[in-house]
Amino acid sequence: MQVEDTAIPAVKIVTPKKHGDARGFFSETYNRDAFEAAGLDLTFVQDNHSYSAPAGTLRGLHFQTAPFAQDKLLRVARGRILDVAVDIRRASPTFGKYVAVELSAENWRQLLVPIGFAHGFVTLEPDTEVLYKTTAVYSPANDRGVAWDDPDIGIAWPLPPGGPTLSDKDRRWPRLKDAAELFG
Repeated sequence: MQVEDTAIPAVKIVTPKKHGDARGFFSETYNRDAFEAAGLDLTFVQDNHSYSAPAGTLRGLHFQTAPFAQDKLLRVARGRILDVAVDIRRASPTFGKYVAVELSAENWRQLLVPIGFAHGFVTLEPDTEVLYKTTAVYSPANDRGVAWDDPDIGIAWPLPPGGPTLSDKDRRWPRLKDAAELFG
C-alpha cells in the first residue's frame, strides 16, 4: 500500500497493491494493520456503494456534523470520477481550498477524506460505481453540505455541456460562507 499526501496534507491518496495473473487480480483494498503502520488509525463502521448511470452525475458536497462526523475512504470499482475534498475547518490555513483527484477502476487509487472536509465527486464515465467506507454511520439529522458550484471555492468540475445531473438536495446546499455548521 502506498500513501501519498495531497496539496492539503490531511487528505491522502492511498493506492493498494494489485496482484494479477491469468485469472484476473486480487487486491487488499483495506487492512487495518497496514493503515496503522502508515499512521492512519481509523475504525470504519459502514460501507457504501453508489452507482451513477450518466456521466456528469455530481454528488456533493456532503459532510456530517458531530457526533456523526465521518472520515471516508473512497475507491472506484467501475468507471472514473473526479473526487473532491473541500477544507471546511474554519481555523485551518487551507479553509475553503480543495483537492481534486481522479479515481478510476484502472488507476486503483483511493482517496482518504478526513473529518473536517466536505466531499463530492462527478462521474467522468457512464455506469460508474463508487465504494466507500466511513468511520460513522449515516445520520440524517447530521447530514449537511455546501454548494457544489460555490464561486468562492471555485471547483473546476469537468461537466458535460448540459451541466451535471444532481439530486434535489444537492441543488439546495448553501454557499460555504453561509453554512452555519462547519468545523472549528
